[in-house]
Amino acid sequence: MTSLVFSSSVVTRSSPAGASSLLAHSRFRLPLRKRIMMCKLVEPLNYDNGKPCIPVINEQRFPSFLSLKQETDRKNDRRFRIFSGTANKTLSEEIACYMGLELGKIKIKRFADGEIYVQLQESVRGCDVYLVQPTCPPANENLMELLIMIDACRRASAKNITAVIPYFGYARADRKTQGRESIAAKLVANLITEAGANRVLACDLHSGQSMGYFDIPVDHVYGQPVILDYLASKTICSNDLVVVSPDVGGVARARAFAKKMSDAPLAIVDKRRHGHNVAEVMNLIGDVRGKVAIMVDDMIDTAGTITKGAQLLHQEGAREVYACCTHAVFSPPAIENLSSGLFQEVIITNTIPVKDENYFPQLTVLSVSNLLGETIWRVHDDCSGTFETYSSLGID
Repeated sequence: MTSLVFSSSVVTRSSPAGASSLLAHSRFRLPLRKRIMMCKLVEPLNYDNGKPCIPVINEQRFPSFLSLKQETDRKNDRRFRIFSGTANKTLSEEIACYMGLELGKIKIKRFADGEIYVQLQESVRGCDVYLVQPTCPPANENLMELLIMIDACRRASAKNITAVIPYFGYARADRKTQGRESIAAKLVANLITEAGANRVLACDLHSGQSMGYFDIPVDHVYGQPVILDYLASKTICSNDLVVVSPDVGGVARARAFAKKMSDAPLAIVDKRRHGHNVAEVMNLIGDVRGKVAIMVDDMIDTAGTITKGAQLLHQEGAREVYACCTHAVFSPPAIENLSSGLFQEVIITNTIPVKDENYFPQLTVLSVSNLLGETIWRVHDDCSGTFETYSSLGID
């Protein structure tokens, strides 16, 4: 049984001289090769496939910008239902745990010919229903499952149906780069809308224009606060930091990240792509010599771009290189690239489940369950409060 070691209370530290001014938070470590930052859990989550159980974590606030909701009226809200698909059941359980609810009962199975069967095991008539299902690999299977779940809820007379999509597949096919190409992101948006969804909650879309592909409201949140909260625990001198965008398209994201890290300087890797999943780094814009470079991207697929960028950073004199992303797609040969020793640490979130064989010593997984759970509550309660910070990049 894997065990966690954590402090018994929230710790607020004053930064040492010259250190980053970021807020520190309580942290706990998994001393083995799997280090996972999770939400607060009321009870252990048991796995049927032999994975280690996650122990009880009480009296902790993690991430520090969110806290566990204990409102009795919310728990007793019978017009609220949250269901999970099969793509990321663990994240769904963590979200429900944060919200103080239980996942709705749903039956999902595959027939012998591969067709998907969905049946709700409880009434949703007149309810606000939230379906948690990332369209991660296998993308087509998980997307079709989501569509059938939405259709089942619509035909069961649900009042409102919100598709909670932590990772939106096909998001990279958001424009035509050559003649006679499809724009699959728009097609998928149409499918979700026509299936009967009334709203979409997505996390870190590959490009902002994807929100405009939907003809229904889209709540878009970023995983940035979760990663920033974790980096705040590291005693890295602010003068030694530099935030690096692995390509020109991610400059806005990296700039927002740098602004929230004590307004750290920004560097850009100039990349020329000769084919799909093939990248060639040309040069570096900015100074990284003797600094701790933090590479920021929305996803890591084959890790070709970020690995070649890390090689360039080391050649230019970077002392350490950290890789941060929200979505860990991890298509081969991503694990070989990321575990090659170029990175001090690879920091991701659990919007996509990480297979056991894809863990390596430098990998740290953070949970976005509190972020998504809080967003769901605010959508359900028709309020925003101070949550706008986490639904925008915050760029001037």
